Amino acid sequence: MTDRADTAAPSVTNATPALRPRSIALVAVFAALITAAAIVPGIPVGSLGVPITLQTLAVMLTGLCLGPLRGGLAVLLYLVVGFVGFPVFSKGQSGLGVLAGPSAGYLVAFLVAAVVVGFAASRVARRRPATWAPLFFVSAMLTSIVFVHGLGILGMVVNADLSLADAFKADLVFYPGDVIKNLVAASAAAAVHRAFPDLLARRPR
Repeated sequence: MTDRADTAAPSVTNATPALRPRSIALVAVFAALITAAAIVPGIPVGSLGVPITLQTLAVMLTGLCLGPLRGGLAVLLYLVVGFVGFPVFSKGQSGLGVLAGPSAGYLVAFLVAAVVVGFAASRVARRRPATWAPLFFVSAMLTSIVFVHGLGILGMVVNADLSLADAFKADLVFYPGDVIKNLVAASAAAAVHRAFPDLLARRPR
């Protein structure tokens, strides 16, 4: 009986990776990073005033560094903090009311993007280090195009009453900045993984 009880007892070593103290700390740190990126004043563009911000850079970096689970949790923590009333969104906004604005699709896309690019990063990190930066960049760009821009366009169609064609045109202005931000995120993530090679490779024993 004693042996079986000892075997069945949960331990810190066998805990879910996302619930380990180190993982909890990383989730909190990267959620704070996204918040800091949102605080930096954005550049409003177009008639809708949807700003160009550093948030997408922070979100992509979060997913590339932490992987799908912890990266998703970091973005989820950031969103929950904003939804309950803390002014952590762009332009100091907060609350659920932001989901009725023209940038709502981009905000929702952050969570999806972190999970998707994090999943891709967990596969890329198994390859040779020389391939990390370019493959991280490709992963980030594809995620941006499909999910961030896709959901962003959908948000403008729903909340700003734009046609699909007009929303697509309004979204095009964000592409040059995204290329630069994804290059920075990919290079930074590759450097992080070289410095901490077990960041994505850790598994419960």
